[in-house]
Amino acid sequence: MKHLLIFFFFVNSLSFSQFNEIKLLQKKLISDEITGSNVALVYKEGSVIYFNIQNSGKVGDKNIAGKSYKPYKETLFPIWSMSKPITTVATMILLERGLIKLKDNVSKYIPAMKNMNCETESGIQTCENQIKIIDLLTHRSGLGYYGSPGYGYGYTNSIKYDNLEEFTNDLSEVVLKFEPGLKYFYGINQAVLGRVIEVVSNQTFFEFLKKELFDPLEMNETKFHLTEDERSRFQPLFINTGALKGFTYELNELSYKKNNEAYFGGEGLVSTLGDYSNFCKMLLNGGSYNGKRIISQNSINLMTKKYSQSYPNEEFADTSKLGFYYGFSLFVLENPEIDDTNSSKGIFGWSGYHNTHFWIDPEKKLFAIFLSRSRQGVSNTDTQKEFRRTVYKSIME
Repeated sequence: MKHLLIFFFFVNSLSFSQFNEIKLLQKKLISDEITGSNVALVYKEGSVIYFNIQNSGKVGDKNIAGKSYKPYKETLFPIWSMSKPITTVATMILLERGLIKLKDNVSKYIPAMKNMNCETESGIQTCENQIKIIDLLTHRSGLGYYGSPGYGYGYTNSIKYDNLEEFTNDLSEVVLKFEPGLKYFYGINQAVLGRVIEVVSNQTFFEFLKKELFDPLEMNETKFHLTEDERSRFQPLFINTGALKGFTYELNELSYKKNNEAYFGGEGLVSTLGDYSNFCKMLLNGGSYNGKRIISQNSINLMTKKYSQSYPNEEFADTSKLGFYYGFSLFVLENPEIDDTNSSKGIFGWSGYHNTHFWIDPEKKLFAIFLSRSRQGVSNTDTQKEFRRTVYKSIME
């Protein structure tokens, strides 16, 4: 609780007049029906320089969790793929301790994934290479996402699975897109890493995260489940597909049940703005938080090293991330001129399925977070890019 009280003290002691354009963007995302309620934060050189919760104000619309936003009772958001950097940091902890190696075959820890099949020009054949730990970290394993959105895209499915062992055993039956290590292809890799961490640590993935990350980072509300009380603080989903539009509590694609141990490290976490801020502070501070060392700066350098290029050099890369390359499930800005947002070279971060975003700027000692819960299929707005553009314009004024 202490870090949240300090966090809100900084917020309440600042004037945000110079950041009005960020607030206008938050409002526009609501008026354009891209998100429902949203919250944004910018932290620079040890202080929160911008914080704003934006609700629509329309009769019948939902506020953030339908309640006032208080430091001791924050709104919970499903962060989806913003879980991936957390899993990456957990993997770095094992790597630093010498318990795993980047070139280890995944089958060393998950024997079912030893003899997998690959797509080739000649058809489906047994892969010549095995998936390695580094292939999972870099999305170069050949694993993708399977099925349509809904209940965790097929395999990352907490209705079907209640543990990671059965999940990874079943996943071993899929056909890889190509030989492991050959190309970038975004997929289910961090969920597999969660099982590797379980085997190596002899704990459930959540137990490992809680002990090694969440407790020392005071991320007390970041987890894979929700209690009944917490569900009242769970942000409702705003959906806009053209045919279907509005807030709903009915489309939770993961169950978030407490007794379910299918802890999907790429998709499954819920968190709060305060909790994720602490994670970002640790990354910005070279791997330490309040004097507690989580990982080394060398590990962060390894996480942000170039392993895959941007589109079109990587044919399956995100077409909206021109000027970036890919590290360990992190985008890293290599060419600010191509990106054209005034963002600093070397920023790194990631985004989530329900329109959640963050990035770290080591040069300016800055990080920023945008949280909403929305799905939309009728807009071409790149929320993450527009948020970055507006933040950097504001801090330069």
